[in-house]
Amino acid sequence: MNIDKKADKTETNNPLSQLGWNTHFQAQMERFPGQDLIPARVIGVRKNSFLVSTHKEEWRCALAGRFHKDTAAQYPVTGDWVLVKDTVISRVLVRQNALSRGASGNRGKQGAHPQREQTLAANLDTVFIVSGLDRDFNLRRIERYLTLVYNCGLNPVILLTKADLHQNPVQFVSDTQGVAFGVPVYHMSATDDDCLSAMAPYLVPGATTTMIGSSGAGKSTLINRLCGRAVQRTGAVSQVVNKGTHTTTSRDLIRLPNGGLVIDNPGIREIAFWDIDGGIDAAFPEIEAFARGCRFTDCSHIHEPGCRVREAVEAGDIPECRMENYRKMNRELAYLAQSRNKSADRVEKERWKDVALKIKAMKKGR
Repeated sequence: MNIDKKADKTETNNPLSQLGWNTHFQAQMERFPGQDLIPARVIGVRKNSFLVSTHKEEWRCALAGRFHKDTAAQYPVTGDWVLVKDTVISRVLVRQNALSRGASGNRGKQGAHPQREQTLAANLDTVFIVSGLDRDFNLRRIERYLTLVYNCGLNPVILLTKADLHQNPVQFVSDTQGVAFGVPVYHMSATDDDCLSAMAPYLVPGATTTMIGSSGAGKSTLINRLCGRAVQRTGAVSQVVNKGTHTTTSRDLIRLPNGGLVIDNPGIREIAFWDIDGGIDAAFPEIEAFARGCRFTDCSHIHEPGCRVREAVEAGDIPECRMENYRKMNRELAYLAQSRNKSADRVEKERWKDVALKIKAMKKGR
């Protein structure tokens, strides 16, 4: 979901507002009076601990024992707001939103185990999709990132880095705008302050952003330039395989000199979906518009007569490569939804089986 406009940064007198605190979290905090709980934001996650900030201090905290009964998806992530007592995280406040994907190596293909959710960051205002203008640039991958971000109900902005590698980076911007449909697209070089200024409207004090993209796309370099100093390691891209190395190995929330907040992410090799709520329609709005004219409401846009989408492809109004990417992602999302339904049915079946066994045991004991 998009951030509730009512839950804006109105807590101006609260120093926590500089870390993104707002009325959404304040209302939850007020439900726990007299428990000596201190609100803090998770600014980093390590193997067995969580780094949190109260604005005045930073602590390394452990989880309360009851969390160990939960799945990993319910653990705090970078960007979460938590309530702490004696350097122990007692509660995680309900998020306004989160950027999630299917855990790496498990894309929900037929025969695979059910996917696990991997939450990359929480409570975000903007997601920067970073793509380098080297061999990393790929419109189909950008479409996939857009679908991922829209599935999570978040607001994307596209940054095309390494613009200094080309004499005409504006052409890349134009090509990207052709698949982004209104999403802001900027080309930039980490050495050009004028290009970096394009990010300023999204990095206002208290606003939280995150960067996602391939390894070597330039995320850490951008953050270092925004900070005015090296806070993240950077690495070169291999000229042989054109892949960057994972110089960023953790997700840390970094406060910029102007007060904006940014969460760096390790490079993403596998863009697997987790949320399935309407992202593909938002990422492919022209296909959705043509689909409203199809003869059948459940048209698959493959073989049905009267399909306005196929007519648009044949007429050149929708590029064939874009349509094929749409079909591929639609199949993945449909399989993911089907797997979720089967999992829910299995849980319900097991629950009733357990109830039946208890009733049988009760009758036997009479």
